[in-house]
Amino acid sequence: MPIPLHRQTLSLDHPAFAQTLATTEHLLIIQNLDGVCMELVNNPLDRRIRLEYIKATQVFDRCFYVLTNGEHIGKQGLNRIVDQAVNQAVDTEATPVFSDRYLPGLAAGGVQWQNRRGEVSHPGVSEAELEFLRQIPSQLESCLYNFLSKSAIPRVLETYVQDCILDNRASPAVNINRLYPWLAEDSGLFVALQTRLRSQMDQLLIQATNLGLGDSFFVHCAPNLGSDSSGKEIVWFAGAGESGTTDFQLILRGAVKEAGVLMLLNKYYGDRTGSYPLGRDFNARVAPRSLEALVKLVIDRFDPAFMPLMIGVGDTVTSQIQHNDSVKRGGSDRNFLHFIQILGQVFDTGNLTVYVDSSGGELKNRTPLELSGAGPMRHVVQGPSDPADPLVLNVAFPGGPGEYCQVFEQAAQLRKYNL
Repeated sequence: MPIPLHRQTLSLDHPAFAQTLATTEHLLIIQNLDGVCMELVNNPLDRRIRLEYIKATQVFDRCFYVLTNGEHIGKQGLNRIVDQAVNQAVDTEATPVFSDRYLPGLAAGGVQWQNRRGEVSHPGVSEAELEFLRQIPSQLESCLYNFLSKSAIPRVLETYVQDCILDNRASPAVNINRLYPWLAEDSGLFVALQTRLRSQMDQLLIQATNLGLGDSFFVHCAPNLGSDSSGKEIVWFAGAGESGTTDFQLILRGAVKEAGVLMLLNKYYGDRTGSYPLGRDFNARVAPRSLEALVKLVIDRFDPAFMPLMIGVGDTVTSQIQHNDSVKRGGSDRNFLHFIQILGQVFDTGNLTVYVDSSGGELKNRTPLELSGAGPMRHVVQGPSDPADPLVLNVAFPGGPGEYCQVFEQAAQLRKYNL
């Protein structure tokens, strides 16, 4: 009798995973984007997505949602990448344009909602908060330009400044992946840049406080080493061959992925039963802050009879053993995957957590899965977690986004004939 996937760790049984997607009627897939269905690249404008994958997501209508710290809209948003994939196909293959092309779900950590038609809203976000966020990209650009101009760095780097600034509508950020190849041999200088950007983000929080918005925002660092005792995310400073934290993002408080899971589960119940356990207008910003409280709310308010099989898919999970044998665990996908894992245990639904190895991309802040054996005997020897990690990753894709998308697309074809 084969061991069920939800009782395995870093399984490479992709046919079994595809069968689960294809044959489970009551299903809720919650998936990250960058590093999962798109390769990680130094310049966000270079990201690409497969048209076949976009079409495959439509097969899972009302069962599939994205959950990302990026955004749907804007120059660096996903919708531009989707439009690009569709338009290229129309030009080369006479593919008909389809209006419901966009990936539904939550962006900006959970406060930017989008449906398949590309209609976007920001549930729970005030106009004052959005107005403050509009001013952030220019400040980040000035900070980065000043640092580069005062450092012994080739002036060509200054031309990259605008590429590093993500003028996201609800979660502006600075992404220094583009700079790392130039600075890789001087980790001290890259650490100085990371330190300066963290300081700049803290200054933005002070500005918000002075405007009466002190409780509105927090700083997200990606990837990170978890949070300190005050809840502040810990920067992963660069080391030999590793860039560490490359994204510094101002995010609306409450916009955390685990809260987004709760909002999507509430929507799933509403679509399936006509009744929303937390109300039709529930949003991530009013969700409980702790994982324990989130779990309790689901237990108290959601009818187990309609609980779906939930599948969480991510690529950003970190675990670093320190000199004193303590462990720093982080990664922007960690908490939402752990939440899904716990709900599967509580409701006995066999939920799955899926890890996509994105280390094959251009970013140098991912550690590849360590594999052993060949063919049917191939297995994962070491993953991104430590032995005592409470998060168990059930399924792994060492081949990265390309391998994951291929299996997902196969599952979509099977689902057409099974359900």
